[in-house]
Amino acid sequence: MNKALGNILKFVFFLGLGIFLVWLITHKLTPAQWERIHLAFRQADYWFLIPVCVIGFFSFFIRALRWRLLITPLGYKAGVFTTFSAVMVGYIANLAVPRMGEVTRCGMLARYERLPVNKVIGTVLVERIFDVLCLVIVIALTVLVQIDIVGDFFYRNVLMKVGNFFQHANLSHNLMIVAIILAGLAGLWFLLRQFRHMRWYRRLRILIRGVRTGFVSVGRLQEKRLFIVYTFLIWLCYFLMVYIGFMCFQSTASLGIRPALSVLSFGSIGMIITQGGIGAYQLIVEKTLELYGILDAYGFAFGWLSWLTQTLLILVLGFFCVVAMPFVKRRKAVKIMAEHKI
Repeated sequence: MNKALGNILKFVFFLGLGIFLVWLITHKLTPAQWERIHLAFRQADYWFLIPVCVIGFFSFFIRALRWRLLITPLGYKAGVFTTFSAVMVGYIANLAVPRMGEVTRCGMLARYERLPVNKVIGTVLVERIFDVLCLVIVIALTVLVQIDIVGDFFYRNVLMKVGNFFQHANLSHNLMIVAIILAGLAGLWFLLRQFRHMRWYRRLRILIRGVRTGFVSVGRLQEKRLFIVYTFLIWLCYFLMVYIGFMCFQSTASLGIRPALSVLSFGSIGMIITQGGIGAYQLIVEKTLELYGILDAYGFAFGWLSWLTQTLLILVLGFFCVVAMPFVKRRKAVKIMAEHKI
């Protein structure tokens, strides 16, 4: 009951944050701006969304293949379609409740392939760490190759504000915050020690051991180069989706590699902030394109079209996998039974 309530609260909070950001984007738009937005959508060349969707499909498929590489060192084999389906269902779950997708896809894979869910969770943690590392690398690359535009913006709006905060911060106040955090961690450790004889504590320890086993699987990975290749291809697909997506609008068609890198870098942050990226992604993409002289109306239109394309692709592929998965597993079971009879 408490878990369900927590999920509901997370759903309401992140959905509310997304709706607020949508309102923040739209409430100050003038009639003239709305007219330009409608004009941008009417003039858009939607045929370019076909290669965008194809590339998006390959990004999901390669992600599934990369996940299988991490599962193999655990001594288990997962089917390609099962792994792909779990990835897509996880994306759908993230649209409903942020970060729920990681648990959902692990549960689905464990159910259909009879894998220990605690160890599978460890492999997902490895995936997430690599994704965060790749995002940091892409952001750093974006800033370095565009010092004159993005670098200056990043310096004025991030580094200077952070520096001013620490410059005016009270040392005793910061020490108090650190002391409170340390006291909280010590209190948590004490409570865990007191309740170590209870069933939930033993289950927690089993879960942690399994997660640790899955986490260290990357050290036993035999195909490390292939893992790196898959990771590179995933982010290349993300980049190409933005780059080709620019072709949909005449105002963004002339934008090149560097603006696409910026949208990929900062737009990815927007996808993390809110539920499915709603509101945050569109706002960040619009403000990013303004750095390259794109009018707010066209930045608004591109942000929404890009977000809708990705979201609809996830929903279509995800629901297809949900429907097809039982049939695929039933057919596989029948084939195995027939082979044993022979």
